[in-house]
Amino acid sequence: MDLDFSGSSLVDLYRQHGDWLRAAVARRLRISPADADDIVQDAYLRIARQPDRQIDRPRALLSQIALNLFRDRRRREAVRSEHARSIQASPPPPSNAELLEQDLALEMERLVLAMPEKMRDVFVLSRFRHMTNQAIADHLGVSIKTVEWRMSRALDFCVRRLRD
Repeated sequence: MDLDFSGSSLVDLYRQHGDWLRAAVARRLRISPADADDIVQDAYLRIARQPDRQIDRPRALLSQIALNLFRDRRRREAVRSEHARSIQASPPPPSNAELLEQDLALEMERLVLAMPEKMRDVFVLSRFRHMTNQAIADHLGVSIKTVEWRMSRALDFCVRRLRD
């Protein structure tokens, strides 16, 4: 079939093979009628964009174009699906509360590290290890009064630093 694609030849090609192609695509590729319609339409658009040429076996050409379009769609769907999975798999961005908590934890770490060592030891054992004053005194080999005094000084240190 010699196609000049000025309009009438393409319309004739569609009239002769459009229904057949739609049915063949839906059946062979196991897709919905709506998807088959889309592929058939795209196949005829591809033919319309080609320069004038002689087509000896129009059904073979249409079938091959439709198959290529179907494969292209599947590849694009796979890429989109993979992209969607990667987005879903990535952890959500931290909330404002989580960011604030991280900032506070970092500031607390800086504050504790800035304390003199003896105050820091008492503060960490009391506030982070939840040890009693007696247990801290036994652990450090100092009196309870020393533990209380160092803890008081550590808390004063924190207050002064946080006000600055």
